[in-house]
Amino acid sequence: MDVLSDAIAAMRTGLPHSSRTVRLAPWGVRYPSSDSAGFHVVLQGTAWLLPPDDAAPVRLAPGDVVLFAHGTGHGIADRPGTPLVDVLPAPDGSWPTRPDRGAVGTEEIVLLCGAYRLSRARAHPLLTELPPFVHVPARVGAHPRLRAAVDLLGAELAEPQPGSDAIVPALLDTLLLYLLRTWWLTERGDRSTGWSAALSDPAVAGALRALHGDPARAWTVEELGALGGLSRAAFARRFTALVGRPPLAYLTWWRMTTAGRLLRSDDLPLRAVAERSGYSSEFAFAKAFKREYGVAPGQYRKGA
Repeated sequence: MDVLSDAIAAMRTGLPHSSRTVRLAPWGVRYPSSDSAGFHVVLQGTAWLLPPDDAAPVRLAPGDVVLFAHGTGHGIADRPGTPLVDVLPAPDGSWPTRPDRGAVGTEEIVLLCGAYRLSRARAHPLLTELPPFVHVPARVGAHPRLRAAVDLLGAELAEPQPGSDAIVPALLDTLLLYLLRTWWLTERGDRSTGWSAALSDPAVAGALRALHGDPARAWTVEELGALGGLSRAAFARRFTALVGRPPLAYLTWWRMTTAGRLLRSDDLPLRAVAERSGYSSEFAFAKAFKREYGVAPGQYRKGA
């Protein structure tokens, strides 16, 4: 198991959605704030991203990818000064998919836009640490896997074929993971602190993989440190500094996050949820869960 995949799975609440849009200048749209994580990919032409809070506009060239991991409202237009029209989602949470054309005969742009439905109630710190928006510019020869995912998704949306209904959500998940991997491991400049450093540190990253791979195991700090060849004290200091929690405190947090996901999405009996969360006693699990969530596991499941 790997931390990045788990972080997304823990927050997902529904299938992602996307659209391929063709626009002719002048055009400008404003996306409202939402619980979803939104993205834009420029396939053809150029556009201007208009971040919130009067931040400086960002020019987007063909192949550029932008992710708003926190669902922050923003605008995108052919020029920074073009008036913006509000874009409202459909009742199911999806965005309009029809082509939206402006004045005939002017500059054309083709965009991929979409959103991932995520829960903010228990967001993984790997995602909460992201900036208001992530911009991965296109560069010749850079990030070939991310570019391949963009090309495949664009082709499926432009010309749907049998199986597209299953392929598109899978490609959207792939695009998100490649985008986050690209940002954390290559695009982010400062990798000396935080989760970027944690994922790049062999000892800490190895311990995180172990905790996520088997959260029910009764891990000790000594065992986790030994995986990276570190003493108990040295490992605990490094893990806490990079992750923001001591090793066993993070394990408890992840166990409860896993339990909440199982209660939301599965019909497992509480005893099985307790065992998968590292508790041999259903009573001890219920007590720990209520301390973390404020409600009993059964009540949480009914509410979800």
